Amino acid sequence: MDADSGEVLIPVAGAGLPADLTLPDEPAGVVLFAHGSGSSRRSPRNVAVARVLNRVALATVLVDLLTPEEDAVDARTAELRFDIGMLADRLAAIVDWMGAESSLSPLPVGLFGASTGAAAALVAAAARPDRVRAVVSRGGRPDLAGAALSGVRAPTLLLVGGLDEEVITLNERAMDALPDGVAELRVIPGATHLFEEPGTLEQVAREAADWFATRLRPV
Repeated sequence: MDADSGEVLIPVAGAGLPADLTLPDEPAGVVLFAHGSGSSRRSPRNVAVARVLNRVALATVLVDLLTPEEDAVDARTAELRFDIGMLADRLAAIVDWMGAESSLSPLPVGLFGASTGAAAALVAAAARPDRVRAVVSRGGRPDLAGAALSGVRAPTLLLVGGLDEEVITLNERAMDALPDGVAELRVIPGATHLFEEPGTLEQVAREAADWFATRLRPV
């Protein structure tokens, strides 16, 4: 499928946040990625998932949620990657920006979060219930979304590696805090936290593509 790809500067957080935007022909929706702890928009895992989404006619936005200056601080202190409120505010602001962009504004919005980015995605989904139509978490920490979980209305898919036992437990706790019927937890057999085992990331991508393709249908 043909797709236009390029870098854009999203006017959020002062000087702006760089992002990679891929827009297939006749997209059915757009998925905004929130990367995890210490990662970036160039995360090979998220890029691989995004390519699969592009093949099923979904636009993707992969963005660095920290400015270069903040990233340098975080590399030393690891504190900003856990500032879920700040990251969620930026995701919500990017959702607002997409709503004002002519190429993206008609499209239903999904959020894909990894690790701590999953918590930020859920907080943003609760803050923008009229815009965010679906969420997928990969090896995420949805528990870090705290009280915002009760306000999530978007159908949410929680994907966790079968060997990532601690994170499975944390996702089960988050399921208890989410409204009934909103979320589904699926365990990927034989996968550790980063889904590095053969075939496991491909399964994540397929699950995410099916989830978004089903739920990001224009209304």
